[in-house]
Amino acid sequence: MAAPRENVNLLFKLYCLAVMTLVAAAYTIALRYTRTSDKELYFSTTAVCITEVIKLLLSVGILAKETGNLGRFKASLRENVLGSPKELMKLSVPSLVYAVQNNMAFLALSNLDAAVYQVTYQLKIPCTALCTVLMLNRTLSKLQWISVFMLCGGVILVQWKPAQATKVVVEQNPLLGFGAIAVAVLCSGFAGVYFEKVLKSSDTSLWVRNIQMYLSGIVVTLVGVYLSDGAEIKEKGFFFGYTYYVWFVIFLASVGGLYTSVVVKYTDNIMKGFSAAAAIVLSTIASVMLFGLQITLTFALGTLLVCVSIYLYGLPRQDTTSIQQGETDSKQRVIGV
Repeated sequence: MAAPRENVNLLFKLYCLAVMTLVAAAYTIALRYTRTSDKELYFSTTAVCITEVIKLLLSVGILAKETGNLGRFKASLRENVLGSPKELMKLSVPSLVYAVQNNMAFLALSNLDAAVYQVTYQLKIPCTALCTVLMLNRTLSKLQWISVFMLCGGVILVQWKPAQATKVVVEQNPLLGFGAIAVAVLCSGFAGVYFEKVLKSSDTSLWVRNIQMYLSGIVVTLVGVYLSDGAEIKEKGFFFGYTYYVWFVIFLASVGGLYTSVVVKYTDNIMKGFSAAAAIVLSTIASVMLFGLQITLTFALGTLLVCVSIYLYGLPRQDTTSIQQGETDSKQRVIGV
C-alpha cells in the first residue's frame, strides 16, 4: 500500500516543480516585454510591494478553504497571526535578509564588471547547498555536489553576455564589490534554508507561515518604496505606468511565489535552484522565438550542463552502508566530500 502513496507524492512534487518552472519562465518573458515595450516604465518597487499584497490575499483565501469554515479560519488567524508576535518576528527574518541581499547585489553590480558579477553571484547555488547541509543536518553525495557545481557553471554560461566596450568611465571599488557579493550570496543561501527549516520544523500550515512572512514582506517593501522612489511616486502616483501587461507580470510573480513556498515545503531549496535554472533556459529559448535573440555557443553549452546536472542530482543515491566499517557521523561524511 505504501508504493502507490509514494508514487502520488512523487507526482505531486514533480507537478509543483514543473508548474514553478513554467510560471517562472513565463514571468521572465512577460517582464522582459513590459520593460522593453512600455513607453512609461512603472516603478519596480511598487510592483514588488503589490506582489506581496496579492500573495498575502491568495494565502488568506487558501487558508480559509483549508480550514473549512469561518469559525476555524478566524481562530487560526487569531492564534497564529494576531496572537503570535514571536512567530511573526521569526518569519520576518527571511524578508529582512532578502532585502539586505537585494541591496548588496545592487551595490556589487555598481562596483564590479558585469561579467565578474554574473559569475560570482551564481555562487549562491553551492552556498544554498552548504547551508542545507549545515542548518538542516543533511548529507549530499559526491555526485550531488558535482551536479550542484555543474548547475552553477551551466547558469553562468546560459546568462553569459560578452562585455561591451564603453567610453563612459565609472569609478568602481572591486574590494567593496566582492565584499557585497559575498554578503549577497550568504544571504541568499541562509534566507532560503532558514524559511525551509521553519516550514518543516512544525506542523503549522504552510499558508499560515506564508501569511506571517508576507505581512513582514509588505512592511519591508513599503520601506523600500519610500527610500527608493518616494519622491517620484509622490509626483507621478503609486500606479504610474501600470498597464494590463504589468498586472499580468505581477500576477505571475504572485503565483510563482506561492508555488515556490510549496516546492520548498515538499522538496528543498536545492531543487528550487534547479527549477529556477530550468526556467532561465526555457525563458531564453522562448525569447529567441518572441524577441529574436540569437542562440550562442555558450548558451547551448550552458543548457547542456543544466540538463545533465538536473539528471545527475535526481539519480537515486547508492546505499553504501553495507561496505562501510562502523557508523560515521553525517557531518564527517560531508567533510569527506
